[in-house]
Amino acid sequence: LFTICGRAPAVDILGSFFPGWLVCLVAAVLLTAVGRLVLLRFHMNFDLPVVAYPSLTAFLTFALWLIFFH
Repeated sequence: LFTICGRAPAVDILGSFFPGWLVCLVAAVLLTAVGRLVLLRFHMNFDLPVVAYPSLTAFLTFALWLIFFH
């Protein structure tokens, strides 16, 4: 009945286990920073960066989670 409540996905990093979502979040923040540098290189700016960059980070977090842990 409760098969979905089994074990949470974890990643072993140097002997410590971290939740999968946390690893995806860190990777998404790094990818967002790289994306921002690429956009700045081509002189492209967002009108609302306060909304755009967190949204991009959330999108990348969910995308990485689906790719690697689902």
